[in-house]
Amino acid sequence: MNPVVIAVAITGSVPRKKDNPALPITPSEQIESTHAAYEAGASLVHIHVRNDDESSSSDPDRFAAVKAGIVKHCPAMIVQFSTGGRGRDPSQRGSSLYLKPDMASLSTGSVNFPTIVYENHTFLVRDLATKMRDNGIRPEIEVFDLSHLHGALRLVEAGLLDDHPHVQFVMGVENALPADEHLLDLLLGELKRILPKATWTAAGIGRHQAPVMEWALQRQANAVRTGLEDNIRVTKERLARDNAELVEIAADMIARKGLRVASCEEARMILDLPGRNAA
Repeated sequence: MNPVVIAVAITGSVPRKKDNPALPITPSEQIESTHAAYEAGASLVHIHVRNDDESSSSDPDRFAAVKAGIVKHCPAMIVQFSTGGRGRDPSQRGSSLYLKPDMASLSTGSVNFPTIVYENHTFLVRDLATKMRDNGIRPEIEVFDLSHLHGALRLVEAGLLDDHPHVQFVMGVENALPADEHLLDLLLGELKRILPKATWTAAGIGRHQAPVMEWALQRQANAVRTGLEDNIRVTKERLARDNAELVEIAADMIARKGLRVASCEEARMILDLPGRNAA
């Protein structure tokens, strides 16, 4: 029974409490929600932080507070910071990397989003990759387009990434990659061709969360992603109770595939991360 990492994206930059009251916004809410998700089986947490008005924030103090709480209450859990650009000044997107989370997201190219262009200039991408390398942070390559895989390859060739990066295919964002099973096969085929040692996962947005998770597990993904950042509903009629409920659904899907949920220690081995004491 192969272990599968469950990554939980607890907050994100778009959903608001008015859409789902369970969405954690303050550092204390984020720590509590992460702990519940950890108890349900999540071994990796993806973190955005918010200002008091719920707008996206780059505040290192908030990132530090959330990280400290997770390290205290969720032994060995992998902490991943977002360096995403929605609502954040480009110059601030890497401002918390000195805090040395285990991982950080890294988008390697620009893409259209529903109402904005998610801009990732080559200079910014290289700067973020350099900061991650210099701080001993493992990037998660966020792929919104086939060309972004080749952006990752260029970073490998430049010595800014190792030859076995962790890659996430993001599917179902309006104006970007559709949530199409055939497209996942194309992306996965190209990943295996140019970066054969990479680990990978896939994230489905909104109603696509469960189908994309199913496709990923059928193709022996190393991890699956869930959480209120991507999807606030269990069904069309019912909001998710919290992040932990979405993790429980992911764990059940993993079990039904004859697989098992990875422990935090196993997740660190799968993703080539040091233990907490060595981090």
